[in-house]
Amino acid sequence: MPIPEDSKGKSVKVVREKEIIRERTERPRRGREPLLPPVAVARGGKPPPPPPPPPPGRSRVSLKTLLRVTSVACGIQFGWALQLSLLTPYVQELGIPHAWASLVWLCGPVSGFFVQPLVGHMSDRCKSRFGRRRPFILGGAIMIVIAVLIIGHSADIGYLLGDRAGEGKRPMAVVAFVIGFWLLDVANNTTQGPCRALLADLTGKDHRRNRVANAYFSLFMAVGNVLGFATGSYSGWYKLLWFTVTSACGVNCANLKSAFFVDILCIAITTYVSISAAHELPLNPRDISTAHAEGLGEPSTAQEAFFWELFGTFRYLPGSVWIVLCITAMTWIGWFPFLLFDTDWMGREIYGGKPNEGQDYNAGVRIGALGLMLNSVALGITSVSMEKLCRKWGAGFVWGISNILMSLCFVSMLIIAFVVSKMDSFGHGPPPNGAVIAALMVFMILGVPLAVTYSIPYAMISARIESLGLGQGLSMGVLNLAIVIPQVLVSLGSGPWDQLFGGGNSPSLAVAAFAAFASGLGAILALPRSRTEKHKARVIHA
Repeated sequence: MPIPEDSKGKSVKVVREKEIIRERTERPRRGREPLLPPVAVARGGKPPPPPPPPPPGRSRVSLKTLLRVTSVACGIQFGWALQLSLLTPYVQELGIPHAWASLVWLCGPVSGFFVQPLVGHMSDRCKSRFGRRRPFILGGAIMIVIAVLIIGHSADIGYLLGDRAGEGKRPMAVVAFVIGFWLLDVANNTTQGPCRALLADLTGKDHRRNRVANAYFSLFMAVGNVLGFATGSYSGWYKLLWFTVTSACGVNCANLKSAFFVDILCIAITTYVSISAAHELPLNPRDISTAHAEGLGEPSTAQEAFFWELFGTFRYLPGSVWIVLCITAMTWIGWFPFLLFDTDWMGREIYGGKPNEGQDYNAGVRIGALGLMLNSVALGITSVSMEKLCRKWGAGFVWGISNILMSLCFVSMLIIAFVVSKMDSFGHGPPPNGAVIAALMVFMILGVPLAVTYSIPYAMISARIESLGLGQGLSMGVLNLAIVIPQVLVSLGSGPWDQLFGGGNSPSLAVAAFAAFASGLGAILALPRSRTEKHKARVIHA
């Protein structure tokens, strides 16, 4: 039977198929009827399967939610600010010499080396119904509360174990202090790693939003610093909490103890706000897309030793990641001498005092805490404008310039200390007001590069390591190694290095100035000012 043809001799069947193709491709979508591809219609095929749903936690999160999630940084940094401003002088009052005081801080890098990669590894694979990161954030906050209670009551604990008030050395108090100090560092590392990883989870591959989230985190760190350093600079807390003064704990000790009670209140409020804002979905191992995106792999992989996995990732890191890690390490070699001895520098080298000898040293420590509060104000202001700076000049260039500024500030501290030491009044009363103002100005300016250090390296690592298939928790552990290894070197070497040149903090600050300048040049020369993603046809400053 012949096939019917139209007036132009074309097959009616072919004409009808073309009309169906044209009708289906040109008409707008209505309701839920799928728009079939022309090839599928022409060949009589079935419509393609719908795209897989986006993995949990990758939907766009509002800036308001990110702001609430990052608020926990305020509570964490509140205790860290008290730790930085008051604990180095306090541990010397307990009887540890200045040359060995830095060894107490060795617990930070040691716990960071082991704890943060392990916590990051575990949080990547956590199957809790409360999410992957929030259980660790809450657990770390509870540990912080326990740690600060031990530190604040270390003199009382030592007295109960045999120390006597008024003695120059109190060994049992030192033991209690070190235990609390180590626990506090473990708690900080337990909390901060999952916090950073949670921000990366919520922002996904949106690198700009990730920088904004890290800037928010840095902003709340600044707020916590302001509150913590303001608390440390105020000497009347023991009057409000009169029960903190005991036979073993004098005025300075009671003031420290009272400040930690305020810290407990702050960490409780901010932790609640943060974990209630982050709506994590429980990890589903059967979600192949999520497992691939987070680097979970097969279930058996979770049983492997996490250190083998951590160090095994170094083989796959591209050169750009190694550059960021090296610059981060040099940056922190510059920061740690300042962070360890900032208030001690003010008490010793500006006010000319010594621990347990008169009031000059304690007055210098309080002024140093005031300077750190001003530092935090500058840190917060810089954090707010961080995204604009990175868009305008590029993150690598901003990082490099800030490190050079940090180096110049450390050189200024050396000059101020040298000038004050040559004055006749040095060690016989308060220093000139001009020297104190100059020192406070340097402390404040250092808040600008500190804001950069707290945000840009994390955003860079998160952006560059996304394509490697690593979990964000493990990637934060990799970056943490570039921070803790320099801290080990500084903790072991700064005290003996200073003692080699007659004591004081100037030798360590000289090393810090050199490291900061070298890292600044490295960031400017080795890190790209911008990065182009051709498949998106736009430029991202990374």
